[in-house]
Amino acid sequence: MQRIRVLVVDDHRIFAESLAAALAAEPDVEVSAAGSGPAALRCLERAAAEGRRFDVLLVDADLGGGAPSGPSAVPARAGDEDGIVDGMSLVTGVRSAHPRVRIVVLAEKDDPRRAAFALQAGAGGWVAKDCSLSRLLTVIRGVLRDETHLPPALLTGVLRELTAARKHRTESERLVESLTPREREVLRCMVAGLGRKAVAERLYLSPHTVRTHMQNVLGKLGVHSTLAAVALARRAGVGPVDLTGDVVERGSQLA
Repeated sequence: MQRIRVLVVDDHRIFAESLAAALAAEPDVEVSAAGSGPAALRCLERAAAEGRRFDVLLVDADLGGGAPSGPSAVPARAGDEDGIVDGMSLVTGVRSAHPRVRIVVLAEKDDPRRAAFALQAGAGGWVAKDCSLSRLLTVIRGVLRDETHLPPALLTGVLRELTAARKHRTESERLVESLTPREREVLRCMVAGLGRKAVAERLYLSPHTVRTHMQNVLGKLGVHSTLAAVALARRAGVGPVDLTGDVVERGSQLA
């Protein structure tokens, strides 16, 4: 029998243990639990390294106290206990690092905006925490078939949110296209969280020149802060510059 490996991620221990026990009673389900975003990522990475990857992740929408989530949320990292570890950010991080894992968000209440963002981030389902076990099992097996599951009462609201998000993305893309190649490069550095000095060092420019580029970016995007520029860039699909090579290069220099 092909067993479904499920990881429950919830910082309410009693709920997580009760859900894990209920699911484990199914003959074709194997369950583990994690109490935080970083802990979940560690479980996923360890399982992948051992050749025993998880199939489905059940994530509490209010993980970590329900921190506000949106396109500008920063995915949690496995070793970063102090990073942003809310449920939506975990969805983003897992879909990036473990694209084969299917994700279902468990929510205390229906929220079209958050449900829409969860789908955009890569979740395959949004279900109420008080749903029946049979309903949850149906969703788990459904997302493994690449189905999308939402409560019927949420469909209209989620479609409205996705339509609005598509409109905002189109507008954001148009604004980003107005930037020069150098300004786009600076914007990608901003998305990566680099400050003016770090951007100047990376692009071999003076801090004064970088400040001018940043001011031009804000002006062309019609925003007044770096955070707003980053949020708009993410809506437009602009990703951060790759900093991995920088770390390797610094490490080789230190060696």
